[in-house]
Amino acid sequence: MKKQSTRDVGIITLAAVLILGVMLVGLQTSDSVKAHNSQNANSQTTTSQVEKPFDQAQALADLRKTIAGQEQNPASEVFKNIQMFKAMPAGRLLRVMELGYAKSLGVNCTHCHVAGQWEKEDKPTKQIARDMAAMVTNINQEQLKKIKNLKSPDPVINCTTCHRGQTKPALNLPDSAPKQ
Repeated sequence: MKKQSTRDVGIITLAAVLILGVMLVGLQTSDSVKAHNSQNANSQTTTSQVEKPFDQAQALADLRKTIAGQEQNPASEVFKNIQMFKAMPAGRLLRVMELGYAKSLGVNCTHCHVAGQWEKEDKPTKQIARDMAAMVTNINQEQLKKIKNLKSPDPVINCTTCHRGQTKPALNLPDSAPKQ
């Protein structure tokens, strides 16, 4: 086995530090969001005012009806406050949000968005998702290309790589047999 160069070790260390930082931010954000949501729920709910649970399938169906005929237009022309995926077709953006983000983190749309007011910036998780997407882009386009001897010529990571269906990056890995 060849010795790893100092640069390779530095890149691996950088990746580990990034992942650890993401985990810490996820832990702090998750706890602060839960506390904030709990306070809001306690202060806004009365006995005569009970909020219906969010129905993601219905919300997505409603959004698809709203954008009918515009599915191939750039997302920035169809939706308000688009900061990422501006050129992506609007119909595809809904699928990316549903499968790429919601499923990868095991959440629904309201984790980052205010239902019915999708453009609002009220939840810190929305900006965290943007920042995490920038981190993933950096790792995919810059950092992974610097690591020699990877089996894939075009290695990539995505939300699922770390989160595995959880809001906090997965820390408990399954036991595996040693490779021979």
